[in-house]
Amino acid sequence: MPHKGLFTQGAVILFESSPSLDALEAALSDFEIGARRDASGEWTMSGPSLLLPYRPDAKGAVAVDVVSRPWPDHMGDPKDESTLFGAWSMGHFGPGSFPGGLRRAVENCWHWEHGPAVAERHTSFVRVRTSYAFGAGPDDPVIPAEYDPLAELLFSTAVSRAVLNTPGALCYFNPNGEMLHCAEAIDRGLVEHHKSGAVPQDLWCNVRMVRLSDHEPWMLMDTVGMDQLDRIDQEAIFTDAYDPSQVAGFLRSTADYLLQRGPVIKNGDTASGPGDIDWQARNFSEPIYLPPRDVMRWVPLDGVEPPGALVGYTPTVH
Repeated sequence: MPHKGLFTQGAVILFESSPSLDALEAALSDFEIGARRDASGEWTMSGPSLLLPYRPDAKGAVAVDVVSRPWPDHMGDPKDESTLFGAWSMGHFGPGSFPGGLRRAVENCWHWEHGPAVAERHTSFVRVRTSYAFGAGPDDPVIPAEYDPLAELLFSTAVSRAVLNTPGALCYFNPNGEMLHCAEAIDRGLVEHHKSGAVPQDLWCNVRMVRLSDHEPWMLMDTVGMDQLDRIDQEAIFTDAYDPSQVAGFLRSTADYLLQRGPVIKNGDTASGPGDIDWQARNFSEPIYLPPRDVMRWVPLDGVEPPGALVGYTPTVH
């Protein structure tokens, strides 16, 4: 699975038809354009692109490139599509992307009714990728000192929002958080951030719910994409006794708490949660639901024993 390295953030704008660099440059008129670059020899690495300086003290830049083909959601077979697979594994499609990410974003697009149909119309896409490797020397750090993922992500999102003004643009797709958004949703999130300072994690990190058919009546709700902010994703397993909207709010508020305080919740800690009871946190190196990542899994301490496979142990049979 890709992780922060060559690229530290990555977003995608899905297009109905491929835009020209001139059209992109016009849409990005509020930003400094540091350079224009021709396409590389391999589309997976870079199409024709614009470089926008970001933290020039650290040789940072945001690359905005055009790919005139649909999003490669399968991310390539290592034997038959080694170049595509290699580009994905190096983070060229987003440092937190994983095969099937667009499909899962469509399946879990609860926040935007028309999102799946809009995304289905795309024939091409524009990548917005942040990196500190453009022009860096062999001894320069891949991630610079005083790294600020929130400031970086806000800048990347502002660039993405401007790209959405390009003719033919359909919607924003965050492959790291497996989310689809319209331009108006991004506007609302950024305006609220500037007014209140609240981190607009719902622009970048999805909350999903699936019924665990192998473990009825248990359900899973999780966040995906918090790694963009250098924080762990949250999971909750629960039954129909709990209101899913309250569980979603619990996961969001827990994620916000960790954003503000750092990784202060430890394995086995408890917190008051949905149902006005304590929920217990347990750390796992594998999630229940893709993509692969570390997660903090919350379990309600209501006396109802979850299946051992969901909590990391096999209950004693009496």
